[in-house]
Amino acid sequence: MRVVVNQLASLGVKTGIGHYTAELLHCLREQAGDDQIESFPNGWIRRAREVGTRLRPHLEGGGRPPAGVARQASAGIRQQAVGCLRQIGRVVMAQHFRMVCAARAYDLYHEPNFIPLPCDRPTIATIHDLSVILHPEWHPADRVAYFERHFHRAVKRCQHFFAISEFGRQEVIRHLGVAPERVTRTYMGIRTGLGPRDPSETASTLEKLGLPPRYLLYLGTLEPRKNVLMLLQAYCALPAKVRGAWPLLLVGGWGWNAGELAEYLHNEARHRGVIHPGYIAEEYLPAIYNGARALLYPTLYEGFGLPPIEMMACGGAVVASTAGAVVETAGARAHLVHAEDCDGWRTAMIRLVEDNAWWKALRKDVAQAAAPFTWKQCAADTLGAYRLVGGVERCLPARNAA
Repeated sequence: MRVVVNQLASLGVKTGIGHYTAELLHCLREQAGDDQIESFPNGWIRRAREVGTRLRPHLEGGGRPPAGVARQASAGIRQQAVGCLRQIGRVVMAQHFRMVCAARAYDLYHEPNFIPLPCDRPTIATIHDLSVILHPEWHPADRVAYFERHFHRAVKRCQHFFAISEFGRQEVIRHLGVAPERVTRTYMGIRTGLGPRDPSETASTLEKLGLPPRYLLYLGTLEPRKNVLMLLQAYCALPAKVRGAWPLLLVGGWGWNAGELAEYLHNEARHRGVIHPGYIAEEYLPAIYNGARALLYPTLYEGFGLPPIEMMACGGAVVASTAGAVVETAGARAHLVHAEDCDGWRTAMIRLVEDNAWWKALRKDVAQAAAPFTWKQCAADTLGAYRLVGGVERCLPARNAA
């Protein structure tokens, strides 16, 4: 069986979907046996995509979300330009993919990023969550419009789906009306190299990065769905003595519609112990996790929620929200607080730094709890679905190309 996987999301700076795509492809190729796992795009179109990915932050303005009428107007023009370039890129990509599929005669196409490209091959799509459909207020208007135009039509073309948690699987079944046997749960895995580190090695890396030797940690994109503004408000309400001893480190780049958060961070939080170094290269993440007193993860919605599991893999304490799949994946060992319970988050932060016995209890056996979440297992479950769908398709009469 010959399978093609769209690797677009893994090119350039990776989000969660990019890590999923890259890690899954690597492990699929290790386990494929007689099956062939190929990726798209390659050659000139891959190089063009990588250039576009590198240029995108500059075209969008980069840095802190714009403030002031003039800067907001300029940002709007840049966003329109980026949108036009993105649309042209999608058209070129779709046309090239049709040509590649016709030439390579694939048995199966896997789209790891929600909406598959049009083709006449049996198709599987990974649906990481349904936030664009269920909570459009958390996403840019152009993304919502794109999903409205293409998502439901694309769903009808798919023979099978992957969901990255049982929570996500049930949402696909319930909200999209997909038969349960057509949705396979494939948990995400922990990034390579994450685990407990020698304290001296961690301290050396933190010093190199110009970061404090101890801190509370938030790791993820700064956007409304992640509920970071509430976390900052809860942290800023802590006693000055606590904030002075335990700064809050925000690791992650700016996402969409983060203007209110940026304003609060600039005007209030950065003067009260909040440090925002921005995006930090993946090679330093083991030290970032190991150096933290605890990970704080106040998200409003998740299809999986990878940072809590990665923190646990490093032996760290986690305080997380009760939203989405977080209870399913991390809830057995994390301390859970309702996402909008500001007082509950403030209380948990105080207890983390003042109650050593409780902090140690939160760390007990967390690495073992995170151990089942591996990319090898994700790839094995994915291959099983490939072979099931591919085997069924080969037994069916030939179909005319769409």
